[in-house]
Amino acid sequence: MLPTRRALLILAAATPLALLGYVWSGALDLLIGVDAALVLLIAADIRLAPSRHAIQLTREAAGTFSVGRRTSIAYRWRNRVRRPARLTVREMRPGILGGPLPARTVRVPPHGLIRERSPVVPRRRGREHVGVFAVRSTGPLGLGMRQWRIDLPWDVTVYPSLPASRLKASIAEAVRLRQAGSRAVRQLGEGRHFESLRAYVPGDDPRHVDWKATARRRKLIVRQFEEERRQQVLLVLDAGRLLTADIDGEPRMEHMVRAALWLAFAANHHDDNVGIMVFSDEVHQYVAPQRGRRGLQQILDVLAVVTPTLVESDYPAAFRYLAVRNRKRALTVLFTDVIDPLASEALVTNVASLRPRHLPLIVTLRDPALSAVAALRPRSVTDAYRKAAAEELLAEREEALFQMRRRGAVVLDTPPGAASRAVVDRYLELKRRGRL
Repeated sequence: MLPTRRALLILAAATPLALLGYVWSGALDLLIGVDAALVLLIAADIRLAPSRHAIQLTREAAGTFSVGRRTSIAYRWRNRVRRPARLTVREMRPGILGGPLPARTVRVPPHGLIRERSPVVPRRRGREHVGVFAVRSTGPLGLGMRQWRIDLPWDVTVYPSLPASRLKASIAEAVRLRQAGSRAVRQLGEGRHFESLRAYVPGDDPRHVDWKATARRRKLIVRQFEEERRQQVLLVLDAGRLLTADIDGEPRMEHMVRAALWLAFAANHHDDNVGIMVFSDEVHQYVAPQRGRRGLQQILDVLAVVTPTLVESDYPAAFRYLAVRNRKRALTVLFTDVIDPLASEALVTNVASLRPRHLPLIVTLRDPALSAVAALRPRSVTDAYRKAAAEELLAEREEALFQMRRRGAVVLDTPPGAASRAVVDRYLELKRRGRL
């Protein structure tokens, strides 16, 4: 229970009576009477102010949001007593939704109900469970107030920004062309489904002979296969130290998460099975490749919370885990980066282990600032040293990318702003050429 600012101002206005007491002794008695009357009025005002038991608060809001997408939520304030409620409210939202908000005023009529709408613009992806209100209820005279806290937990998940409508339109167009008769050329012996049995004819592969059917029919019978149009796409995110740095003023991981999400949407629209694995010094998340909305939702859940840490990524352990958990051929898209020779050597050495079972696609981000320093015309000794260091880093990076290409990996080195579109375009190109 506290006095309001109005009560304190009245008390401050009565202080001249204390100075008047030096020349008139009755002024001190008057001051005591004013103070006593003010205290009584404050106590009565606090008593008349609606208490925490008189106010009920509920929230009407979704549990999931998307980064940068503006939406709104609603609060329902109910007053259970016959006196109007004048409330000053300060809300503590989850940090991913903005954190603490400025104080605001809410007025609820006697035995009334109001519905208050509030905008929400998620700042970053993630998952949190918090929600607190600090409430002050002011009495009818505006002299006293009650104060309490309302715990209103909010289980919130903020997903990465969803793909733009242009991407969805281009994917839909690619699907339409494929269904209209555009077919990918596939390599023999990979990704085929059994379709039927037929009699053997000269030239058939002896490996396709069905010996059980041959014994029953007493003549050579071979299996006939149809082309498999559904492939597997596995998104592999490196959550080690290489993805902790910023690029273009934004964490590298955010660019990679957006690119992975766009690729997941594209593969899902093409009816491919999509899975995801997140690793650093250990494997943190693994979702087996599957198709449909359920699989896409699981990928969204993983991408919402993935966070890079300052540890060295264990590529051999990650690739061994992948070899055990996913034995079918897949387009394995590794979202990582190449910055220094030590990390580059570990990645280059182990990427070949994905072949020949999988087709590895390595996605890395070019740093425009580093390229700008390398292209700089030095005007001082410091500029010359910076330029030499940048050129050396770029040369080592190019050598690492070249070695990965030599080992059979498809390498996509792209500017951060174009990463999402470039990854989808490369996926569509590989699918069109029958590389999957």
